[in-house]
Amino acid sequence: MENFSFLRNRYWVLRHGKSIPNERGLIVCSMENGMLNEYQLASEGVNQAQIAGEAFKKELKENNIPLENVRICYSPFSRTTHTAKVVASILNLPFEGPRCKIVEELRERYFGPSFELNSHDKYAEIWALDEKDPFMRPDCGESVADVVYRLTTAIITMEAEFEGCAILVVSHGDPLQILQTVLHATNKNAGSTGTDLLSRIEAIKVPSILSQHRKYALLTGELRQII
Repeated sequence: MENFSFLRNRYWVLRHGKSIPNERGLIVCSMENGMLNEYQLASEGVNQAQIAGEAFKKELKENNIPLENVRICYSPFSRTTHTAKVVASILNLPFEGPRCKIVEELRERYFGPSFELNSHDKYAEIWALDEKDPFMRPDCGESVADVVYRLTTAIITMEAEFEGCAILVVSHGDPLQILQTVLHATNKNAGSTGTDLLSRIEAIKVPSILSQHRKYALLTGELRQII
């Protein structure tokens, strides 16, 4: 496990469980559609979220982390909110309390109007573009670099708000791939860049790093410890 000494908290990431859009093979990436209840978890996704919650509970115990030090930060989309709620119930954390927090910057990557509500087979086009140029926006959507910009805000906010916590970040495939890319690259270059987190992240915002985010892909309902 890498030593992320520049961070004040420990982080786990969880991709939402299998959703109704996943079952239908649909891309749902706009806030407007993403927050609709009709696009929350499928029954299989609820099971995946329960399994992830139990796995997270076990890892907390193994790391001697008390539940009062746990925070859940989640995307406002219905499928991530649903996932976070299931995990909170497994951990017996009050979902409406201060320990579970919506972080809008963790929302799904917006791929653009021609992808919204279209087949998820079109993801291949986006990822091919990302590999070629992670600063290029697909069809008026967000580039990898755009997502890095808002995830940087999310990380800095969580680091400012919490200290010594175990933070579970519940988000989506692309944002979590990109978040892992940023944190691992920032850690790798920690000795050669500035001391503040923003400077460190800015230093790794280069095509050769950002274009590789797919290597950190997560399955639906997959839990992964970053630090």
